[in-house]
Parts: sequence; structure tokens; C-alpha cells
Amino acid sequence: MERMPLKLSPAPKDYLWGGNRLKEEYGKKFEVEPLAETWECSTHPDGPSVIVGGAYDGRTLAHFLKEHPEALGARSLELTGGKAELPILVKLIDAAKDLSVQVHPDDDYALKYENSLGKTEMWYVLQATPDAKLVHGFRRDVTEEEVRAAAEDGSIEELLNYVPIRPGDLFYIASGTVHAIGAGALVAEVQESSNITYRLYDYNRVGADGKKRPLHVEQALRVMNRSAAKQVGAEDGSMERVVRRQEGCESELLKSCRYFTVERCKVWRETHLTKIDDSFRVLLFIDGSGQLDAGGESLPVCKGDTVFLPAGGPDAVISGETEYLDIRV
Repeated sequence: MERMPLKLSPAPKDYLWGGNRLKEEYGKKFEVEPLAETWECSTHPDGPSVIVGGAYDGRTLAHFLKEHPEALGARSLELTGGKAELPILVKLIDAAKDLSVQVHPDDDYALKYENSLGKTEMWYVLQATPDAKLVHGFRRDVTEEEVRAAAEDGSIEELLNYVPIRPGDLFYIASGTVHAIGAGALVAEVQESSNITYRLYDYNRVGADGKKRPLHVEQALRVMNRSAAKQVGAEDGSMERVVRRQEGCESELLKSCRYFTVERCKVWRETHLTKIDDSFRVLLFIDGSGQLDAGGESLPVCKGDTVFLPAGGPDAVISGETEYLDIRV
């Protein structure tokens, strides 16, 4: 039983820049308004996922993994230093408005000053309005003094590297990269399990309390990469993406790094998932519907669902017409 697939319910987040597409198009039935993010697979205390159905119904995934750390696999335990918790966090993000310009520290800095993992992340664009864009680093090399002054007087947008986006685009955001998701984007995010964000600029917006949201300019300056951004795709391998087709399905490796590996899989008949002994898997369904069969049990799945497959579990078959991200470490 401990090795069987677990369907998850996410933790909702109502950040001020969010929209309604996760409710309207991805079946997220939460009362929060707006619904900016759903933390689809998480053991982070700021937003743990909850198991839906089966023997562990209503328990958090964090609780399950503390009882059954073997479900993480050796690779995961290596990344967390033996802690029975997920080393990654999987989200859906709906940006109705621009997110703040921000940066995340690397592991060494975060562990020393925040008692946390750092945050390297990956974005896969699911939807984008025609004018949607994101920030990926600086347009040119900049000095610490330039960035500090521009953050204070509001001219920092002149220094940023803006990239237009469209559905299917992939962006790898290494820790230290100044970045922001722009209005009109809906993305799936895979990241290290961290909630450490240093906000550099926030368009002078105010929160629900009527006060401007705090900035963290000095912390951001200590951890950011101030070199000009490289061409998107050149450093992250996204220009070399190869689609592999088999009878009934296709797959595409989006990104593999020390923190996670992510594949996009599209099924129009069925596909077989061979068990992995040294890592769990997270399946984030981004389109269509189908069925997951494993160990004699069947689980219906559809767009917006997330399933956790424990390490060493039974082989699985996914059938129907569906598309999902296959995430592991």
C-alpha cells in the first residue's frame, strides 16, 4: 500500500497578482481570491500538499513521507541530507499581473543565512497572451551601485532583459538570476523546496493591508548574478529539445540538472512507466484526461491533477488522451 500512487490536493496561494484561470481551466476549487498559485506537490511547511483518497486520505504528503521515507528514494535523501522531505516543489502559477522582480539565493547562502535550501527553478509555459513576457537577467553587465540606485528610483526596468514567451517555452532560472513572470503567463514551475525570495522591485504596489510590500534590495545584491543574460536556450539546453515518438505516445526531455529531471509526455493511446528505485515521481497533468493503472489499482486523472509515485513502486500504465509532466530527481 505504501508504494501505490497518491493523488494530491494542492495548497492555494492568493497573491495579489493572481487570476482565475486555475479555477476556470484547471479545476481548482478553492475559495481564495485571486488564486495565484497552487503548490501541487509540496512538503514545505508554508504550503503542504494533502493526499486525496485511499488509506492516507486527508493526511499531508509530509506526514506520509515521515512514516515512509523509503518512498522518496536514495537520490532524494541524498539531496536533503537524509531528511524525509521532498527536495523539490511543484507549482502552477497564473500571473494576471506582473510578478515582482526578484532573485533567490543558492544553497550555500540560504543554508547559512536562512536555514533553508536555495532556489533554482524551471518554468514550462502552459498559456501566454500575445504580449506576455518575462524577465530573465540583465540586458548588460551592471554594477552593484547601478542596481541599488535603479531599484530606489524605479528605473530598474531599463536594465532588465525582457523575453517574449509563448506556450511550450522552457526557462531554466538558476539561483542568483534576477527574474519575473509577466502578466498573461500561466506556467508550471519545478523548483527546489524553498520559499526564500528577495524582492528587488514591485511596481510600488500595496498589499491587502494597504502597505507597500517589503523589498529586500541588500539581500538581493548579495546573491544576484550581475552579468548580462545569456541567450535563452544557449545555457539551459532548451534549443536542443528532442521529441521521441512511440506508438500511442510521445515524450520530450525538458530539463535535467542536479536538482530535478522533467519530461513532457503526451499520450493518445497508452504509455508504460517503469518503476524507479532511487527516486519518487511526480506526474502533473496539464491537458486531457485518462487513467493510471498500477499494482492492480486504477486512478482516473485529468487536467489539473497531480499524482505522487513512490520510489520502488509498481510499474504503471497511463491510458487515454492526456499530457503530463513527469518530474523526478
